[in-house]
Amino acid sequence: MRSGTRRVLLTLALLAGAGGAAAAARLVHRRDGFSHVQHRALFPSCDGCHAGVATGGDPWPAATVCSTCHDGTIQRRTDWEPPVELPHTNLRFTHLRHRTDVEAHRPGLADSAARCATCHAEAGAPRMTVRLAAVQNCLDCHGVTTAHLEAPDSACATCHVPLPDAGRLVAADVARFLAPASHRDSSFGRGGHAVAARGGTAHGVGQSCATCHARDFCASCHVNAPEVAAIQALAPDPRSLAIVAVLRPPASHADAEFLRTHGAAARNGTCASCHTRESCATCHSESPPRAVAALRASGPGRARGAQVVRRRPATHGSDFAESHAAIATSSPRTCASCHTRADCLTCHRPDAAQGAGGYHPVGFLTRHPAAAYARETSCATCHNQATFCATCHERAGLVAAGALRPGYHDTKPGFMLGHGQAARQSLETCTSCHAERDCLTCHAANGGRRFNPHGPGFDAARLRRKNPGMCTACHGEAIPN
Repeated sequence: MRSGTRRVLLTLALLAGAGGAAAAARLVHRRDGFSHVQHRALFPSCDGCHAGVATGGDPWPAATVCSTCHDGTIQRRTDWEPPVELPHTNLRFTHLRHRTDVEAHRPGLADSAARCATCHAEAGAPRMTVRLAAVQNCLDCHGVTTAHLEAPDSACATCHVPLPDAGRLVAADVARFLAPASHRDSSFGRGGHAVAARGGTAHGVGQSCATCHARDFCASCHVNAPEVAAIQALAPDPRSLAIVAVLRPPASHADAEFLRTHGAAARNGTCASCHTRESCATCHSESPPRAVAALRASGPGRARGAQVVRRRPATHGSDFAESHAAIATSSPRTCASCHTRADCLTCHRPDAAQGAGGYHPVGFLTRHPAAAYARETSCATCHNQATFCATCHERAGLVAAGALRPGYHDTKPGFMLGHGQAARQSLETCTSCHAERDCLTCHAANGGRRFNPHGPGFDAARLRRKNPGMCTACHGEAIPN
């Protein structure tokens, strides 16, 4: 008899009564190392070797029991020693407690349910034909008429402790847990599991979930884990991460129109389970909508969240670069959901030192005054006129030492005589260089050269009612009637 083999078989005998499926699965291939049947003449009862099972003491025989026969003369010598490590299991079961509970609550079954053969021998089999206890036998005795992994939620706690209380399990044991058939349904990972989790106990989480899972497991997918009562009802346990969960998108995300219509779902708050603020900012980077700002940022106790891959909308076909100007002009807020100003400048204002073309055609610099004056496009979209335009004009020497000194406007003779019309047509271009004080040098009622700033048909009373603050720039508090 191999010493290690007998130790394994005795371990199996104890696990059989406990229903230790995970540990038994690791050991059953060595079951033929010891035969209870061959030794049945030596052991009139199970208690001869396993007396501790009924009393709560050591369930294993002493090594000297074997050496009585296996002394090298009667039988070959063995150096068998009882196992040191306790079985890896999350079962509540102990033989002593089971016997005590049966005697206390079901005295009519005490004799039969407490006998070893009830669980460890087939009905009608020869004596000492030992087998592992079948899990289904335990369920039948406890009135659970379904298969083991299909048992109702309330039945799990009868035999199992929650995972955080199963201190002898290691991560590898947890990884070998068998999943119920319900977990393989396509809808289970897309919302069906939430119904099971909430359908449990007064603690707010199903006992069936707590048997195999802990808070860490749920928080590996749920960004909103700290706010979900069913998740917080679970105790933390990093061993639960040995069961790998994969975050999969709902079926709605596969719809061809989802990218265009997902904003409505985001406003309803349904995205907060899987998405962090950072995941949405992958696309909504420049001016994120309020729905994105309402999402939670990633952090301790929360999942990383869905990792979004930025995709081109269906409207952005192969020729979109040629036609996007009209869309960008008519609805710039639509573009701003995904694009920043830097995205536009990549094409519209490349590095001039490289000689690359850009938004403006070749030679545009020579005619840009007319384009700006006629407002062909809004220069302020890309340029800060107060700095960009003024800086360029200074480098070109197109500046004046004073308000009425020669400078930029010298290219048009007599500009001062007609500058009022230019100001009325495009005051925006004047403000690139001029401040209000420049105008007041001449156009001030209380000083300067007293040129009347009011044009023909000026209605002082109407403008005073509309915006009296403008009048105070020249008139101060003494605004004439």
